[in-house]
Amino acid sequence: MIPVQLTLEGLYSYRERQKIDFENLTEAGLFGIFGAVGSGKSSILEAISFALYGETERLNSRDRRTYNMMNLKSNRSYIEFDFINFENKKFRATREFKRNSKNFEDVKTPSVTFYKWKNDNWIPLEHSNAEQLIGLSYANFKRTIIIPQGQFKEFLELGATERTNMMKEIFGLQRFDLQNNVSALHTKNRSELDHLEGRLKGFEEVSEDKIAFQKENLENEQKKFEQAQQAFKETGEKYARLKNLKADFELLHQKKSDFEKLTGQKEEIDALENRTEIFDRVSRNFMPLLNEKNKLEKEISEQKSLKEQQLKIWQETGIRYRQVQDKLSVLQPQYEVLPQSRIRENDLLLILQMLKFSEEIKMLKARTQKGDDEVQKVEARQKLIRQNIETLQKESEVLRSRKLDSNVLVLVGNWFLEKKKLEEALQKQIEKTEAKKAEIKRVSDELKSFNLNTETFKNDFQTEYEALENRKKSFSERRSQLEVQQKLAHFAGTLHDGESCPLCGALEHPHIVEFDDVNAELEEIQKKILDLATRQENRQRQLAEIEKILDRKSIFEEQLNLEEESVKQVRITIDQHLKSFIWKEFNAESQQAFEEKRQESFAIDKKMEELNVLIASQQKDLEKERTHLDQYNKALEKFRIDEAKKEEQILTNEANLKMLRWTDYREQEMAGVEEIHSQLSKSNLETEQLYLQFASEEKEISPALARQKTMADESEKRISALEQEISLNKNLIETALAEHQFEKIEEIQQILLQKINVPEARAVIQQFRIRFETLKNSILELEHKLKDFAFNEEEFSAAEDQFKTKEQELKTANDAVVKALTEIERLEKEFKKKEDLLKELAQLQKRADNLKIMTSLFKGAGFVQYVSSIYLRQLCDHANIRFHRMTRNQLSLQLNDSNDFEIVDYLNEGRSRSVKTLSGGQAFQVSLSLALALAESVQSNASAEKNFFFIDEGFGTQDSESVNIVFETLMNLRKENRIVGIISHVEELKEKIPVALNITKDEEHGSLIEIV
Repeated sequence: MIPVQLTLEGLYSYRERQKIDFENLTEAGLFGIFGAVGSGKSSILEAISFALYGETERLNSRDRRTYNMMNLKSNRSYIEFDFINFENKKFRATREFKRNSKNFEDVKTPSVTFYKWKNDNWIPLEHSNAEQLIGLSYANFKRTIIIPQGQFKEFLELGATERTNMMKEIFGLQRFDLQNNVSALHTKNRSELDHLEGRLKGFEEVSEDKIAFQKENLENEQKKFEQAQQAFKETGEKYARLKNLKADFELLHQKKSDFEKLTGQKEEIDALENRTEIFDRVSRNFMPLLNEKNKLEKEISEQKSLKEQQLKIWQETGIRYRQVQDKLSVLQPQYEVLPQSRIRENDLLLILQMLKFSEEIKMLKARTQKGDDEVQKVEARQKLIRQNIETLQKESEVLRSRKLDSNVLVLVGNWFLEKKKLEEALQKQIEKTEAKKAEIKRVSDELKSFNLNTETFKNDFQTEYEALENRKKSFSERRSQLEVQQKLAHFAGTLHDGESCPLCGALEHPHIVEFDDVNAELEEIQKKILDLATRQENRQRQLAEIEKILDRKSIFEEQLNLEEESVKQVRITIDQHLKSFIWKEFNAESQQAFEEKRQESFAIDKKMEELNVLIASQQKDLEKERTHLDQYNKALEKFRIDEAKKEEQILTNEANLKMLRWTDYREQEMAGVEEIHSQLSKSNLETEQLYLQFASEEKEISPALARQKTMADESEKRISALEQEISLNKNLIETALAEHQFEKIEEIQQILLQKINVPEARAVIQQFRIRFETLKNSILELEHKLKDFAFNEEEFSAAEDQFKTKEQELKTANDAVVKALTEIERLEKEFKKKEDLLKELAQLQKRADNLKIMTSLFKGAGFVQYVSSIYLRQLCDHANIRFHRMTRNQLSLQLNDSNDFEIVDYLNEGRSRSVKTLSGGQAFQVSLSLALALAESVQSNASAEKNFFFIDEGFGTQDSESVNIVFETLMNLRKENRIVGIISHVEELKEKIPVALNITKDEEHGSLIEIV
């Protein structure tokens, strides 16, 4: 992760919005953040962590985090952090939380949004998971990228289990944790195996013999089926003939029965036909005339009713018209004098405005007089403030002439401070040199006890070792000879005639050799060989111890040379520093005199600051009085302008009066004039509204009255026409009755009440006629067909029973064949399944054996721990590259058999000890080396060209030389495309870092950030 930009507002000591552009800082490769204790340095790292993960090192959710993080003078906290992740993509994280306006201690839950930079725009993401973007959890983020205060040694002191879990997450070692996968596979395989074995139990009855038996049974059943099929065919032919004959006799009987029923219905059908024809003739000739008669009678009734309503409305409208005319005649005189009354109303309104302007002019004159008094007071206060400012400025000029140049004081003070540091550094370096000399002397004393020549001791030891080796070789050869002689003596003692020789196989042994007993000599030689081997081992151990002591001496001598060189460099630096003192007004040998003058200058500065504060305060007061004076003058000018405008308006209104005079109302009360105007205005409005209302009603009623009269006349004409049409319709009905031989209209109405559906009735009649004739013909045909045949019920029943018996026998034989075929097909399919299952069973059993081996291999995450130990040892190797240099090859980091960190101390014969025995400065050095190695390993997979690392502590535990070594180490990281940020208050480090942020805390504005 590479930081790009950070914005803070209302967080901890940051009250006002502050922005950090990291691009300039990261380009330098190494940058710092410096400031006094409590200025807000560490808050920058807390802001980054909180923006990304919603977590901080100092506070958790139980600590009322949002309330305690928010600046007490702010009501809103805002963090915006832009960064580039391991995929070289740019993202933004924002968090904002606000204070409840009604409850100071209630701070709402932060709102969080993540963005991605795409197509020159910030696109909101659907999640706020920083771990997904950065690839690290919060715990490992603060161990590898941003290491907060108090957490620098955390990785070094982690337990084995926690460290393994951390390595799993950081390096993705979970891909080696295959225990669960193997266990799941083993469980799945065992389940499949059990399931398969259970399935195979269902195939125990399936075999080739059983299939052959079923095929033989099928042949027998097929023969039985063929015999039953032949018998069924013969019986079926006879049964079919009898069945058809029975059907014909039954059909003839049924048709005769149906014909008798139709004969009984014929009279009723003939009557229906007669009624239908009469109804059809009457409805066609009389129905239109009757419908027209009913229509005319209905319409004439409606017209008479409408005529009565229209006459009633015409009478009511006439009455209303006469009433409106009466009211208009009453209002006419008042409406004619309305224009003069309106002029009087308008004059009263102008007089009311003039009275109001007169009152406002009196008030403006009073305020103008009061304003003139205030202006005189302000001018007097301004004069007094100017006199005070002049007095204070003269006093400040006197002090400024006595004050020393602050830049000179800073330079001289820094010179004395640097001189003190150099003298202390020289003394420390001399002490280190003496300590190294003492170490070398102690090692030299240890070598004296061996009484050897350091130049030739290796050759001497080699010569002696080879002499012992030659003697041991000679004794070994003699031992071999004696062992052969001893074996031959054993064989000679066991030879007997007739038995084969174990060496040559001969059965006769004429000359058996005799040997002396060599056991004693063999035992003596064995002791000498062991003694020589012991001497060799002792000499080898002694040689290793001497080489180890010489190595320590060499390391100490090398360190002594470095320390002596450092002493020379410090002396040269001191000489150069003394020559750089160029200030004649001070004495380089008297720092006390300088301090007295600096304190005097500080006192003058303080006094001048106090005077400047007073002058600034007086100037602010003067500016306030000037503002007041301008405000008063502007207000007075406005009062005078308003007064003139209102007097002008009075004159204008007086000129516009038409009926009334201003002099008659100038001294009257405004309320009385308002009452007169209100009453007159109300009376004029009522007169106008009533007159216009009645005039409008007269215009609307007059045409309506004429319209109602016309509509009544039209209704009378329509009634007369309808009466003529009814008379004509009555004549047509009487003519039709005579023509069709009916006496009264009631006979026609009675026939029409039947409401016969003529088409349906005719269809029923026609259908009956067709069915009657068809059935009659069918009976004749059947009687002719069956005249030579007779039907016997008993013979038919016997044939039917025999047919059913043969049918059942055929079905039984067919079912047996089908059953046999189905069983053979089933057995063949099951046998094929059984073969496939047996093959699958063999594969699963083989897989189970392999999974058992893999379970043992990955049990208890042992493989992950093994891989983790490899990564840890690589980290140790990378960390030692820097740790050796920081400790001048005195200490080294290693892992023990339990995968815990240990320190190898070369000043104490290379023995190992716990990391907890390190001093604070040494612990910082090894933690820094390990953290750098861990950060490099973690970020090695990133596609970005540069990697980032931030530390927030540690340098205060280092002496000046160690600070130089650490600083040189950090500077070398720039060559490796590593970016390092440092938070510290160590001044020596601040002077060495090229680019830095300086954090200052202002009582009014809070923490402020500037680039130095």
